[in-house]
Amino acid sequence: MCRALLYLGQPVLLDNLLFQPDSALIRQSYMPKMLHMLNLAGFGMRAWSSSSHLPAQAWSYAVTTLPVFDRNLKALAEKVEVESLLAHVRGVPYHTRVEISPQNVHPFQFSGVPLALAHNGDLADIDRMRPLMARHIKPGYLSAIRGTTDSEWIYALLLSCFDDEPQEEFRLDSQTLTQAIRRLIGILRALRAELGITVSSSMNLFLAARNQIAALRYCFDFGRYHTDDPARVHEANLNYLSLWYTLGGHYGLHEGEWRMQGGSSADSVIIASEPLSRDIHRWVEVPEYGLLVVDGSGGRPELGIHLMD
Repeated sequence: MCRALLYLGQPVLLDNLLFQPDSALIRQSYMPKMLHMLNLAGFGMRAWSSSSHLPAQAWSYAVTTLPVFDRNLKALAEKVEVESLLAHVRGVPYHTRVEISPQNVHPFQFSGVPLALAHNGDLADIDRMRPLMARHIKPGYLSAIRGTTDSEWIYALLLSCFDDEPQEEFRLDSQTLTQAIRRLIGILRALRAELGITVSSSMNLFLAARNQIAALRYCFDFGRYHTDDPARVHEANLNYLSLWYTLGGHYGLHEGEWRMQGGSSADSVIIASEPLSRDIHRWVEVPEYGLLVVDGSGGRPELGIHLMD
């Protein structure tokens, strides 16, 4: 299973999210606190900054190598400040059939689409589901799929669930996104029923645009797993995949602790698979089956939580 991070708010140094904190995202790739699985299949991110050239467009970074040894990423992180970020370290099953390639590194963002997605989890029997999912994906998005992950198929299907195709100034407001997520869940649930799939399938989603971020904590048929072969039972089937958030005025090192400062002014929000700091009392766990949407298009981020069926 993967680890991911979202940020929206005041300009923050990438280093303060990816490398420096006690449980920074890069540290989670080899030493996660809430999932006993190494995430060694690559790193990717999308980031936005109002001070950059063409600020409405995300700049991207993606490698299949271990990010902890990536000197280029570390050098960039020490120099670049961002206001919106989606970053992801990929974890895959330990098997020779697993495809490690640039096309499979998250986040996914099709050309011309301002919305990016990363995924933590897996859809059981995805090979059987793909032909059925294709019936619900718009042709332009279907032809844009380049990799082999279930995550990219989820992304294409989600984009197809919006009434209007996301354009340059796409606004990820709560109502629009909640409606699309409900449609996505409904389609996948119907396809699973059609194929008789009842195995636990986690689907924590991380979404980002220039001024909006969102995260879904979800699982189909949680707790159901194969009993005929214990080796096929993964930790993710036994524990609901974690998702946390914290908000405040500014995130940084305060009195020796990495935390949000200024809780009375919620100018910045972090959403992550697990807290970035040792002290987690300033972090809040997203409820199971919860969708957390943060809209910063009006200036200060507005946060809302919606429960999915």
